[in-house]
Amino acid sequence: ASHVVVDGDTEVGRDNRLYPFCSVGLAPQDKKYQGEHTRLVIGDRNVVRECVTIQPGTAGGGGLTRIGSDNLFMAYAHVAHDCLVGDHTIFANGATLAGHVEVADWVTIGAYSGVHQFCRVGTHAFVGGYTVATKDVLPYSKTVGNRACIYGVNTIGLTRRGFPAETIAAIRRAFRVLLQSRLNTSE
Repeated sequence: ASHVVVDGDTEVGRDNRLYPFCSVGLAPQDKKYQGEHTRLVIGDRNVVRECVTIQPGTAGGGGLTRIGSDNLFMAYAHVAHDCLVGDHTIFANGATLAGHVEVADWVTIGAYSGVHQFCRVGTHAFVGGYTVATKDVLPYSKTVGNRACIYGVNTIGLTRRGFPAETIAAIRRAFRVLLQSRLNTSE
């Protein structure tokens, strides 16, 4: 496609599709960045739609942004510096990651949602449209709102991915214990 920009030390895997006006590997938007050698590594079979931006790492964040394989980045999605994105994720239009965010496999981030810097989004989580996530998003959860709240287990996503009913029930029980105990994700 025309008007695609791939810059810097950027490694792009096999069978990726990059659409017009996407920008990958340009200098990170971090005031501390002074032109140090940093990298962006993109896996295989990703779809990067129009006007998506994906930045490399910074020296202060390990120097690497890594995108896994089989991901869909819809128009205007943004992945900031030092982010780690797993496999099989969906970033709807305008979904935005601040710096140093970790997104696990099989995550969906809804349109115009933002994830705050240094947060983690757990495997199979669903972040609803227009959500502002300022804390870690639990694996398997449905998280929605500005300030985001967990609304339960992402049963639709888990069912679509073939999770057995008894596994989903066990995850629901674990959520009940975790959320009623008021423990944080490091406990």
